Amino acid sequence: MEVLAVLNLGDFAQVFSKMGMFPVFDLAYYIVSILYLKYEPGSVEVSRRSPVASWLCAMLYCFGSYILADIMLGSSPIDYFQYNSHILLASAVWYLLFYCPLNLFYKCVAFLPIKLVLVALKEVVRTRKIAAGVHHAHHAYHHGFFIMVFVGYVKGSGVALISNFEQLLRGVWRPDTNEILNMSFTTKASLYGAILFTLQEAHWLPVSKSTLILVFTLFMATCKVVMTARHSHGSPFALIESWVCHLLFGSPLGGSEEDHHHPPASVPSSPLKTKEELSEGARKRKVKKAE
Repeated sequence: MEVLAVLNLGDFAQVFSKMGMFPVFDLAYYIVSILYLKYEPGSVEVSRRSPVASWLCAMLYCFGSYILADIMLGSSPIDYFQYNSHILLASAVWYLLFYCPLNLFYKCVAFLPIKLVLVALKEVVRTRKIAAGVHHAHHAYHHGFFIMVFVGYVKGSGVALISNFEQLLRGVWRPDTNEILNMSFTTKASLYGAILFTLQEAHWLPVSKSTLILVFTLFMATCKVVMTARHSHGSPFALIESWVCHLLFGSPLGGSEEDHHHPPASVPSSPLKTKEELSEGARKRKVKKAE
């Protein structure tokens, strides 16, 4: 803490944690979220065939975390739709990304340098949502630490946890993409972040909330920018998770990498006859007919 005082990071963290997210940071969040929707196979065709379904998918990408968190806390799932400015801003982004002439808006925001800035800004919103979710759950369930973690986790994960439902709106059913079974880096990081903010909320972590917000935001933004620049889908946690799961649950080290580096087991010989055997059988039948 003395180091933070010398560097004057405490004051900066305080100002940073109180910074408003609307409209700049929220705009970046909506752009990146709907941009990822457009990357999904078949999403462009759906936008041409059924604009209403496409719009609903875009709203889930932008506000799915609020909807799921409200359901968990017993509130109306459409509660967030009372904020007209956010809905209109997200709708404008959706329209420009899917229907802008010559795809100009998409080309601009998908340009890598601009995209990296937007990705970094999105992580600012993600961290703030995790912290807000834990704080909200803390007020509703003062000693419900697991509930705080769940709500913060849901707030940070976004549409990932209800991706199968979103896919159904696009006429796609891919249960193998369940985020619980195949957790991405952002989903894992949201879970770890929710745990950290829950510990801080319970005063078990000797650091201020503003400082934790700043540090976790820098971590998330750095990781996501590097991963986006390198077009990587790996996780910085992979090595640690591999060893922990090996020690606690007996999981093989390296996970499924073993399947990629080792050839599959030899296929047992087929009971079907070979070409030579078939030819020999045909020859014998001809001999019998001649006889």
